[in-house]
Amino acid sequence: MGIYLSSPKTDKLSEDGENDKLRYGLSSMQGWRAHMEDAHAAILDLDDNTSFLGVYDGHGGKVVSKFCAKYLHQQVLSDEAYAAGDVGTSLQKAFFRMDEMMQGQRGWRELAILGDKINKFSGMIEGVIWSPRSGDSANRPDAWAFEDGPHSDFTGPNSGSTACVAVIRHKQLFVANAGDSRCVISRKGQAYNLSRDHKPDLEAERERILKAGGFIHAGRVNGSLNLARAIGDMEFKQNKFLPTEKQIVTASPDVNTVELCDDDDFLVLACDGIWDCMTSQQLVDFIHEQMNTETKLSVVCEKVLDRCLAPNTAGGEGCDNMTMILVQFKKPVQSTKAKPSQAEASSHNEP
Repeated sequence: MGIYLSSPKTDKLSEDGENDKLRYGLSSMQGWRAHMEDAHAAILDLDDNTSFLGVYDGHGGKVVSKFCAKYLHQQVLSDEAYAAGDVGTSLQKAFFRMDEMMQGQRGWRELAILGDKINKFSGMIEGVIWSPRSGDSANRPDAWAFEDGPHSDFTGPNSGSTACVAVIRHKQLFVANAGDSRCVISRKGQAYNLSRDHKPDLEAERERILKAGGFIHAGRVNGSLNLARAIGDMEFKQNKFLPTEKQIVTASPDVNTVELCDDDDFLVLACDGIWDCMTSQQLVDFIHEQMNTETKLSVVCEKVLDRCLAPNTAGGEGCDNMTMILVQFKKPVQSTKAKPSQAEASSHNEP
């Protein structure tokens, strides 16, 4: 079958949800790809004051993205830093925790349960996409007890996933990202990137990759992976003399904190299947245009996916899996209307 289908799968998985603070719509589509490797999580009520939304773009298989969609928000919620009010630290620890949890007998078993086949030599597992939403029993934290068994030495999957998540608590927005999925906020119609795409050619990423013993060829880590940070991809994390954040590929997220204000129009989280086709400002403009006539947010997302879908596979762009979450704040947030700093705007805005 190859990497692309003979015709795209354009049926979409879409949903909407709301609570008293915000509403969201989302949509995902397989498109031209032979397999759907994206996953997502939309948890309106992580606790009484907090919402969690995340997109996960898998590569080399779909189970790491599924695993993150099921468990990452649980680990944020159960971390002691979160209980103490330190959302940023709990997010960072949760990203690293995903790699830890996918190792050993328990990790192997959970990945096998999520998938329907496993290659014991490569650690690559395939399965059906599953994404949690508010009210699922799976949102309850798991103590993740150690298990002994024949796969106790399992080092984790060689497939991987990006993770870009947003936690909204009161007037604060926390964004954590590893990989090239992206979070963008529209403030008075202006797009501001709240995450950075972790590509191997970025200076800080290149320096870490080379110091850890890796190399970059044709924009790819060791000639294969076009990301510098990801969850999973354990073959790039085997240097026993280096901490997890200094491995060739690391799950270490950038965490950005933003004070929400009345000028904020909406928030977007999307996988690179969208960003390959539209700049952040182009997407914000398109969403504003669609919201003039469409009130259902999932339908707006669907229109974005249709807009990005390529007519054929000749060019490559518009041929990837696509997932997008659109969040709108229902009530103005009483706060100062300070815009992102000039330094942030100049470093994150699309040209």
